[in-house]
Amino acid sequence: MAQQLAKILIANRGEIACRVIRTARDMGIKTVAVYSDADANAQHVLQADEAVHIGGSPSSESYLCADKVIAAAQRTGAQAIHPGYGFLSENESFAEALQDAGLIFIGPPVAAIAAMGSKSAAKNIMAKAGVPLVPGYHGDDQSDDLLAAEAEKIGYPVLLKAAYGGGGKGMRVVNNAAEFAEALASARREAKAGFNNDKMLVEKFITRPRHVEIQVFCDQHGNAVYLAERDCSVQRRHQKVVEEAPAPGLTEETRKAMGDAAVRAAQAIDYVGAGTVEFLFDEDGSFYFMEMNTRLQVEHPVTEMITGVDLVEWQLRVAAGEVLPMQQDEITLDGHAFEARIYAENADDNFMPSTGTLAYLRHPEASPYVRWDSGIVQGDEVTTFYDPMIAKLIVWDIDRESALRRLTNALRETRIAGVTTNTDYLHRIATHKAFANAELTTRFIEQYGEALHEREAGLPEQVNLLIIAAHMIRARQQQANQDPWGSASGWRVNAPAKHRIGLRSKDAETATILDLISTANGIEWPAENLVLQQASDGAVVVDGLRFYPEIAEHQGNFTVFSDHGRFDASAYDALADIIHEDEAGTLTAPMNGTIVAVNVAAGDSVTEGQALVVMEAMKMEYTIRAPFAASVEQVFFAAGDLVADGAELISLSEAAE
Repeated sequence: MAQQLAKILIANRGEIACRVIRTARDMGIKTVAVYSDADANAQHVLQADEAVHIGGSPSSESYLCADKVIAAAQRTGAQAIHPGYGFLSENESFAEALQDAGLIFIGPPVAAIAAMGSKSAAKNIMAKAGVPLVPGYHGDDQSDDLLAAEAEKIGYPVLLKAAYGGGGKGMRVVNNAAEFAEALASARREAKAGFNNDKMLVEKFITRPRHVEIQVFCDQHGNAVYLAERDCSVQRRHQKVVEEAPAPGLTEETRKAMGDAAVRAAQAIDYVGAGTVEFLFDEDGSFYFMEMNTRLQVEHPVTEMITGVDLVEWQLRVAAGEVLPMQQDEITLDGHAFEARIYAENADDNFMPSTGTLAYLRHPEASPYVRWDSGIVQGDEVTTFYDPMIAKLIVWDIDRESALRRLTNALRETRIAGVTTNTDYLHRIATHKAFANAELTTRFIEQYGEALHEREAGLPEQVNLLIIAAHMIRARQQQANQDPWGSASGWRVNAPAKHRIGLRSKDAETATILDLISTANGIEWPAENLVLQQASDGAVVVDGLRFYPEIAEHQGNFTVFSDHGRFDASAYDALADIIHEDEAGTLTAPMNGTIVAVNVAAGDSVTEGQALVVMEAMKMEYTIRAPFAASVEQVFFAAGDLVADGAELISLSEAAE
């Protein structure tokens, strides 16, 4: 029997919390946010009708504390809790505790979460339901020797996968027996840290599969439907990077076969609510069950764009006991959609997370063709405590080619400074010939990695430096108009104004000194024979090239945005010493994070490439390896220590030949 939901609590943060708040508001439902110390001024807190502080910045002290979340719901009179994704969304104990507290869980029944919570148990259920499976070992015996033996039996390459995991955490591809022990230890650590359970599955690693998943929805009255499929093949470390719907190249016959299998999977566990059944889709058209996610997925917007269905609204209606709004034959598909996940990370530096303040943020305007889902605005901070996703950029158009054109344009219109982002990297993916031709596999990034890290043909570095220099000169001239004696405007009696500006581009090993002249024609750089002119419509013209750049400035750092991509540089005192060299033999932390493991001690001899230190940041592990054969002189941190970006971890002396 349906009941009216008047107020819900969202047990999550960031983009998904804002997403749920938006639909709830449209439905006239009040919302309650929860927040940690780090999120006191976050957008989901500001947008909700009420907000409750639940603990410290680490998620283990706040968003993962079920008792605090339940207490917040009871304190504010919320009837139901929406878990979002991640955190407690697939936590069987949390769902059971809500039930005991008389609260509605906006998700599946406890038994369904339990059934899919263990990947090994889930595969047994799927086999009985007639859903095809990938060959593998899903047993309870977790000894290292047995898992290694099973890997040999299956045949390399194999995939190690956390039995209670998701989101690519606790996953490792192992190519041969020599790699197995180290990969298993690392996957177990990551699984234990992320899910408090290090049970592992071993499966055959299919060489060129696609990742195709089916969105299913079930109500409390026995009705179940599938809402087409999504292709999530473009992944890095098993984390999705670009998703699209529908999956290109699928026939209606295949779509129906996969959809029917997904519904059978959901009905086998008496599912209720939104769920996703994930399949490996092989080149020969066969497909195999991977797992079922008992929650809303990060990539759900592409399904919404092609079906016109608000999946969060369906979640709220089903949780209230209503019948599904549509039956299978009423669900139709229209057009094509892409989603690109915009992260604060440096894709060209091993995808290192980037922390800091979003000093500048511009994104495409919302329209029927473009959607921007985010929980961050200009001035907000990206910290080490949570996933570094800034936003999801979603586009739609009548067909794949048109939608892809929308995506590439929208990525160029997304302009963020203060942290490094992956927007240029996403643009390289979207404009890659193989992606345009829908030649998709889960190894797409691995296969085309070198090309994806090549800078796109854009503005020459000299032009970008000149643009920044002109910006600095204009700022000096404005200052001179206010205080001519306190500025460095370059003004001279009866002579052109001369300027000396020092700039260092992000990837350059040395800095560049620009000796410039201001004339009536613009800014001249005699050394490069370049002149920058400002057109009346705001365009910049350099050597006959006309374009419209934007410049963001933050604490001496400059970012040029244009249709040719992003360019970063920093200013320095051109009269000061500009030579800076890193101390040889020193390994430093590439980001803020926590030391997970230290594998060496002072006096040890190490070989090139040997794993020395394992760090965790933003819920992912990073291994720091020896750059050359060496002897360890000092180790400065131990497991469990917090370290800052740039902190010295280990000092090495190169081994004598």
